[in-house]
Amino acid sequence: MSKQEFVILVDPDDHPIGKMEKMEAHKKGVLHRAFSAFIFNENSELIMQQRAFSKYHSPGLWTNTCCSHPRENEKTEAAVHRRLREEMGFDCTVEKAFHFTYKAEVGHGLTEHEFDHVFIGYTTEKPDINPEEVNDWKYMSMQEIRKDMSLHPDYYTVWFKIAFDEVEKHFNNFNQIKI
Repeated sequence: MSKQEFVILVDPDDHPIGKMEKMEAHKKGVLHRAFSAFIFNENSELIMQQRAFSKYHSPGLWTNTCCSHPRENEKTEAAVHRRLREEMGFDCTVEKAFHFTYKAEVGHGLTEHEFDHVFIGYTTEKPDINPEEVNDWKYMSMQEIRKDMSLHPDYYTVWFKIAFDEVEKHFNNFNQIKI
C-alpha cells in the first residue's frame, strides 16, 4: 500500500496555513504549494515529459521536465532536486525564475489550484525515466513547442501552457546574458 501524500496549503502570498492529503486537496480545489522545473540541454532545447497514463490527472499529456509538490518542512528547491531524480533519473543546478497562481479543472472531478514556483536549469545528462511517473520524453526547442501548442493545445498540461510565455522570457534573458 502506498504512503499517504500531503500537500502544503498556502495563502495567496505563499505562507503555509496547513496541510491536506493530496487527493483531497485536488478534489476540493484548495490552494497549495507546487513547483515546475524547466530543464534545457546544451542546444537550448527543453526536456519535455509525457506524463504516465496511470497519473491521477492529466495522463498522457506533454509538460515541462518535472513538476510536483514539496513535502512538509522541505524547501521547494530541495523538492525540485528530489523529484528530478525520482521522475527523470538525473539532477542538475536550478534557479528560481518566477511564480504564478492558477486554478483549473484537470478532469475526473479534480482541480489544480496551485501557487507554482518555476525553476529553470540546464543539463547535459539524458533522462532515465521512471515509468510510473513518465511515459516518454523528448527535446524540443521553444519555437517547436510554441508551434505545436498552437496546433495541438489539448496535448499539453494546463500549467505548462500558462507558464510557457514567462519561461520563454526568462530563458531568452538568460541566453542573452550568457552570450
